Amino acid sequence: MDSALSDPHNGSADTGAAANGTTRPPSTPEGIALAYGSLLLMALLPIFFGALRSVRCARGKNASDMPETITSRDAARFPIIASCTLLGLYLFFKIFSQEYINLLLSMYFFVLGILALSHTISPFMNKFFPASFPNQQYQLLFTQGSGENKEEIINYEFDTKDLVCLALSSIVGVWYLLRKHWIANNLFGLAFSLNGVELLHLNNVSTGCILLGGLFIYDVFWVFGTNVMVTVAKSFEAPIKLVFPQDLLEKGLEADNFAMLGLGDVVIPGIFIALLLRFDISLKKNTHTYFYTSFAAYIFGLGLTIFIMHIFKHAQPALLYLVPACIGFPVLVALAKGEVTEMFSYEESNPKDAAAVTESKEATEVSASKGLEKKEK
Repeated sequence: MDSALSDPHNGSADTGAAANGTTRPPSTPEGIALAYGSLLLMALLPIFFGALRSVRCARGKNASDMPETITSRDAARFPIIASCTLLGLYLFFKIFSQEYINLLLSMYFFVLGILALSHTISPFMNKFFPASFPNQQYQLLFTQGSGENKEEIINYEFDTKDLVCLALSSIVGVWYLLRKHWIANNLFGLAFSLNGVELLHLNNVSTGCILLGGLFIYDVFWVFGTNVMVTVAKSFEAPIKLVFPQDLLEKGLEADNFAMLGLGDVVIPGIFIALLLRFDISLKKNTHTYFYTSFAAYIFGLGLTIFIMHIFKHAQPALLYLVPACIGFPVLVALAKGEVTEMFSYEESNPKDAAAVTESKEATEVSASKGLEKKEK
């Protein structure tokens, strides 16, 4: 997981100029401010809208939109898995040709990006379709076994409108695949982030603290302790980071001196902020105190990251500043309001398990009613 905020002008990102024996002109203060401000805005959008969509997702009954619940056990293992993945990528880039690895990764993220972007724009695009639009329903169903032992592997429902969104997303995918343009990269990155915040649900606040605490250590170690994360971020040509050029004002859309923000710095705090929004709603007080507090904490933490990075001219592990802010601010508010017990006792059930229980009950009721009909006959 790429989770560092870096400033390529200070030697932590694109190295094309150095390889060509040229030196980049220093970025203007206006260009730097525009880049950092744009990164901050791009980070906030998927968190805000992803959190809102996570509420609808938790209430939804569509199997294709069921969220994935993260338990405390998953949270404890996640930093270890992320470290192994990061180190594996680093070794791959050291041993094998970077060109071929990025070709395989580009194809992989090409497919994932199209699906993620299609799912992201679908609710917005539905508003533009006329009522007379011929919308047909489809279902992609893969099962294993037969009879009573039949088990669903994939059950995805979609319609003609979704296919239109998929076609539009494919255009962005081809653009990214052919040009690797930073705008196409950001469209995919924003889609990944929003989908992550929407579909990844923490089951309680304690799990969120475990996840953020573990990744806090992960981020600090791999950025300050080694050059692994920054090296992978430079070598990895995939939309796993948000980028914005610091020389946009001088070169326009062909600018190439990028500041970057890893998607991990958006999604990980984002799913915690989304959990606090759902906690706010569970209190039934018609206020979103904890959501807005954690959202403001994120802005403060990321702003502090940018400030420290600019002062010390070195890539920063953003979670070093985001984790204390996103956990500390809401907990202080809970202490002030006397709601710490309610916060840490709030628990979300796995929607997939609930759906399975509901289906089981319905099947039992159907079989029971059939048995009664036979007896009456």
